[in-house]
Amino acid sequence: MTDHAGPASDRGSKRHLAASTAASTAASTADAVRARAASVFDLDARLPARVFRQLADEAVFCEFDLLLTPDAWPALAALATLHGDRQVDLLVVEAGGIVCPALSLPVEVTPDDYWAEVGFGPDREPLESITITARTVALTGPSGRWGCWGERDPEVAVVRGFPDETARHQWRTRYGPCADAAGVLALRLPQVFGARAVPDAYAAELTANYGATPRA
Repeated sequence: MTDHAGPASDRGSKRHLAASTAASTAASTADAVRARAASVFDLDARLPARVFRQLADEAVFCEFDLLLTPDAWPALAALATLHGDRQVDLLVVEAGGIVCPALSLPVEVTPDDYWAEVGFGPDREPLESITITARTVALTGPSGRWGCWGERDPEVAVVRGFPDETARHQWRTRYGPCADAAGVLALRLPQVFGARAVPDAYAAELTANYGATPRA
């Protein structure tokens, strides 16, 4: 007896093909995001060590807790646009309890769109979101001329890639509060280290790597 496939079988095949194509595209995007991040950052390094491979302008520090919220998106999109990038890549380098995702978002998306990606997990579960689970994140764009590295433990994000002091000042003024290396050591990190105070070696390494005259 010949088994003739009907319309229902055809629809099932098409759905399977579409799902397979979507999964392949997502995997390809994740691989591309990771490759671009690895070209800008040393993904195995952690603060106060140098996490940027080439970028060496004076760094700007922000709060990690703000980086993965809707309020951060205009600042990230502006930095990408400054270098002609039409997208922002986000790689979760280290996370607790989830597979580290990788995203690529057009600069035209809204803060709410950004929040929909980072503020909720695959099943719209906030507790499985990037915002809650990410411990280390890396953001950059296809140009590789800027980057933002955030770590939950010291509760800071560090930004580099400003073409000049004017651009740095304008970005800080519009999207702050932010601080330079000296400011984050004086005002932010003492709250993190608490009664232990910021260790001298930690402060010296952070200043050398992210101050106005970082190591070559």
